[in-house]
Amino acid sequence: METGAMALEGRRVLVVGLARSGRAAVDVLLGRGARVAVTDRRPAAVFGGLPGKLKKAGVELALGRHPEDRFLEADLIVVSPGVPRSLAPLQAARDAGVEIVSELELAASLFDGPLIAVTGTNGKSTTTTFIGHFLRAAGRRVFMGGNLGRPFCEALEGEHDVAVVEVSSFQLEWVGGFRPKVAVLLNVTEDHLDRYRDFEDYARTKGRLFAQQDGRDFAVVNRDDPVALELAEAGRAEQYLFGHGPSPAQGMYDDGESAWLVEGDGVHRVSLEGFRLRGRHNVENLMAAYLSAHLAGISCQRLDEVIPYLEGLPHRLELVAEVEGVRYYNDSKATNVRSVLCSLRDLTEPLVVLMGGKDKGGSFANLEPIVRRNVRALVLFGEARGRIREALGHLVETIEVETLADAVARARALARSGDSVVLSPACASFDQFESYEERGEVFKQLVWERKHVGNGGMPSGGDGVSK
Repeated sequence: METGAMALEGRRVLVVGLARSGRAAVDVLLGRGARVAVTDRRPAAVFGGLPGKLKKAGVELALGRHPEDRFLEADLIVVSPGVPRSLAPLQAARDAGVEIVSELELAASLFDGPLIAVTGTNGKSTTTTFIGHFLRAAGRRVFMGGNLGRPFCEALEGEHDVAVVEVSSFQLEWVGGFRPKVAVLLNVTEDHLDRYRDFEDYARTKGRLFAQQDGRDFAVVNRDDPVALELAEAGRAEQYLFGHGPSPAQGMYDDGESAWLVEGDGVHRVSLEGFRLRGRHNVENLMAAYLSAHLAGISCQRLDEVIPYLEGLPHRLELVAEVEGVRYYNDSKATNVRSVLCSLRDLTEPLVVLMGGKDKGGSFANLEPIVRRNVRALVLFGEARGRIREALGHLVETIEVETLADAVARARALARSGDSVVLSPACASFDQFESYEERGEVFKQLVWERKHVGNGGMPSGGDGVSK
């Protein structure tokens, strides 16, 4: 058994939620001799042939419901991140003393190697990817996943020297012994207020990243974010700070032209000349990743060589095309207000911004300064369009439509040569799409259709794949 691994042989383990992380947890549990049951609120029909395969493997299924007796009978419950902690049977099990963990903690207890965990309201995926690139370039066998895409449990299937895991607040709700060697907190701003009681509740959940660390571990923290700093101060790990402007603190800072690594009595200059991504937020992501890889044992010389090859992620201020002098950017991953601010503040040309989707409870009024600065028009779609209009509609020309296809058509009519059209929704995608990735792909397809038809018409009806 792995050092410090969770005992599973013969235990009755309930997996709550049968999305990808739940399925990965089931495989791990079966492979280690657990007696596995699964509940999911969705009916069996949505899972195709999976229920049949699980039954053949000996898994007990309760689909379309969450029967409380299954929760109370379990020795251990593994919760998928999409399952809210307020679920009544979960609360009943907790009150009865049943051990409850997240898929993240299950995997971490079984993973035999150092773990780098990255969280924050924004920038998690980019920073996690940068760290993975740094480590792979140095010859490390890296598992990269978590909230980024591959469940952490999948790391147990192969041979890896190190795991780099993007961690959401949802995944941190049920951790107790989770202890990363390097814990990265990028920022903490309003998000997911449809799930948490208030901002303080959300922030406290993020802070659980540091709870089990000690003086042998490292905390990489944004010194320009007071909430992040306060959360890290409550932990015991050695801190490495990053931020903008000169600082004597151990860590990194940038001066607009270079970044500087400060460690002990030494200072190392990191050239930003070859770094291709726009925006101060991407410099922050770079510094956090550089520090993390350095703390994992990679030399500065090797890290410096990799910087020019780092690229941005799909759906994050991704330039799709230029059509009739207008640039179209896919920023579908901007699912909260702070993320939109980070994207738009580095675009100086006139903007037509597409916003909307499923409201997550943040304050759209915080976007007022950036809208006043250089936004020509807002095109609002989806469930949240009315609330966004209340906050920002008095500032610039504002149009409400139903679908993303309608929004792209109206944006094309509004934009002039030299403008940029930016899909930067500030909302989740789940009112019309399965994910922000699907929303971004639909946007790109709509733009490419326009580019290919030249002066022809842009579709103005439904996009054909919205849900």
